[in-house]
Amino acid sequence: MNMKTRREFFKSAAVLGALGATGLPLRAAEAPATLPAPADDRRYWVAVTDKIARPVLENLARRELKKNMPVEEKPGAKRAAVTHLEAFGRLLCGIAPWLAVEALSSNELKLQQEFVKLAQTSLDAATDPASPDFMNYSAGGQPLVDTAFLAQAILRAPKVLREPLEPRVKQQVVAAFQSSRKIPTPKHNNWVMFAATVEAALLEFGESTLPERLEDCVRNMLGWYAGDGAYGDGDFFHFDYYNSFVIHPMLLDVLAVLKKHDAAFAPAYATELKRASRFAEVQERLIAPDGTFPSIGRSTTYRFGAFQTLAQMAWQRELPERVRPAQVRSALTTAIRKMMEAPGTFDANGWLRIGFCGHQPALGETYISTGSLYLCAAGLLPLGLPPTDEFWSAPAERWTSQKLWSGENLPADHAINDVRTVEVPLLKRNR
Repeated sequence: MNMKTRREFFKSAAVLGALGATGLPLRAAEAPATLPAPADDRRYWVAVTDKIARPVLENLARRELKKNMPVEEKPGAKRAAVTHLEAFGRLLCGIAPWLAVEALSSNELKLQQEFVKLAQTSLDAATDPASPDFMNYSAGGQPLVDTAFLAQAILRAPKVLREPLEPRVKQQVVAAFQSSRKIPTPKHNNWVMFAATVEAALLEFGESTLPERLEDCVRNMLGWYAGDGAYGDGDFFHFDYYNSFVIHPMLLDVLAVLKKHDAAFAPAYATELKRASRFAEVQERLIAPDGTFPSIGRSTTYRFGAFQTLAQMAWQRELPERVRPAQVRSALTTAIRKMMEAPGTFDANGWLRIGFCGHQPALGETYISTGSLYLCAAGLLPLGLPPTDEFWSAPAERWTSQKLWSGENLPADHAINDVRTVEVPLLKRNR
């Protein structure tokens, strides 16, 4: 893509920043004259995608990611061996739907095709044992996490991230994923979903799977259901965003694969979809009238990746009835803008820095480093909807907290009631 086209996207983003919040004001009255057109929201999201993704994918495609990516971390954390796979897997799991979407405008199509090529070349660079950017898929525990995010990316966009690859690269990916089995099967927290996601990808690739890393892990996760659309992180509920960072998105994607291969998994998928939809409804209500949201629990440096479940329900067109796509677009755009435009979010070379709103290194736990931060891309999943979809084409709309705080008379919110126990059979191929 030429520089002129890229500048058009960033010029659009700059204009949006000058206009202020995307949603309607805190009044029940008319929208302000400066309210951006719906098309501007999409251009802003695409510009954000370019800003976040380009340093990672351009360097990795040149096999220079390890050479050029900084590693910000707590002193002594020693994350250099895992941070590069974090950056690649997490970024790709968020932008994969956009890489595969069709019916784009000419300028966006050019940018998309550039990134498709970068992503495909990067998959080779990251899985080729002869590459200086060959990544760690098996040493220590962390690689299981980010092998799973990479697997999730391929599950979300197989037509661009697997099918066109050379046979050599396909086999490299399989070998990398299989090598993550050296990491023991997790049993007691959300990590069960990482093992299950890797196995689900291998199943889609036509490889054999391990029940103790697929069905058993899914069964464990479903067994920790706490009610009203939320899961415990193991036996206990944690007040953080892991139901969105990991649990619902990976359960949905894994159960979709299992259902595809065996109809006996359809009831489990339907139950999980209902729960995820409810959790998305709660997430939409968490976005305040000004686009801020609570920093609660660990890993808040993943920024707007905290809304992956809401973003996924929008992308899959499974939002609950009372949550309209345009209000989700307006709310998320405002939250994304607040975070992306906070001073210090990026370093001088365009790499993300540790923080929730700007540069806040004290928020970085010992497992957080530069690569970890790219899970923010998971909030961009609705770019996988075409520009003509209601999510993008409908006029901007106030979200729930704006409506309520402006005095609008809305129905009360209520919890859902559903079954606690969900049957998880064994795949027919594993019997």
